Amino acid sequence: MRVGIDKPEKPRQTVTDVYAAMRILLVEDDRMIAEGVRKALRGEGFAVDWVEDGEAALSAAMGEPYDLVLLDLGLPKRDGLDVLRTLRARGHALPVLIVTARDAVAERVKGLDAGADDYLVKPFDLDELGARIRALIRRQMGRSESTIRHGALTLDPASHQVTLDGVPVALSAREFALLEALLARPGAVLSKSQLEEKMYGWGEEIGSNTVEVYIHALRKKLGADLIRNVRGLGYMIARQA
Repeated sequence: MRVGIDKPEKPRQTVTDVYAAMRILLVEDDRMIAEGVRKALRGEGFAVDWVEDGEAALSAAMGEPYDLVLLDLGLPKRDGLDVLRTLRARGHALPVLIVTARDAVAERVKGLDAGADDYLVKPFDLDELGARIRALIRRQMGRSESTIRHGALTLDPASHQVTLDGVPVALSAREFALLEALLARPGAVLSKSQLEEKMYGWGEEIGSNTVEVYIHALRKKLGADLIRNVRGLGYMIARQA
């Protein structure tokens, strides 16, 4: 599937795993493109927030714990390059993938020199977008291998497959997202709110016991001892010896 081209010289109007279980800020003023990208990424388990202008992008990026920003350049209120330069000047090191119709070599050089980690020209294939997102966050986490292994458990973010002792295990998108969030940081305790932030974007309804329900389902499918409950703090997967 390919998405359309923006018109960077025309004034615009103004709005919201690597791997699933990652939270992404989508900065795109073309509603049709934004809805298509957001739907596709959410379908793969990403939590996606969407804003339509540069000022909203800065506000969101400065105030929320995102894992990656998908940044258009031809934005109302504040140009995408200005947003990028401001983030870098303020010390934000989160990966930024520019997604724009500005395809001239000079524009690509300008974007990368301003601090972008990658540059993708519209129209683009959604499979390629997903692969670039996974590669950027993998690099950010210091990983070279695409799959995540923990004992007999293997999780492949690209294919959304989980195996236990070589046997495929069927997981829902939310179960996969929660498991990946925990496997990405073995030994770290993630609170209920931190897990919710990885699993849900703005405007998505979250039940009061949602995390507990998915933890219970994962334990049932993968073993009761895999995910530990640290009383009063949250959940974790122990580091391997």
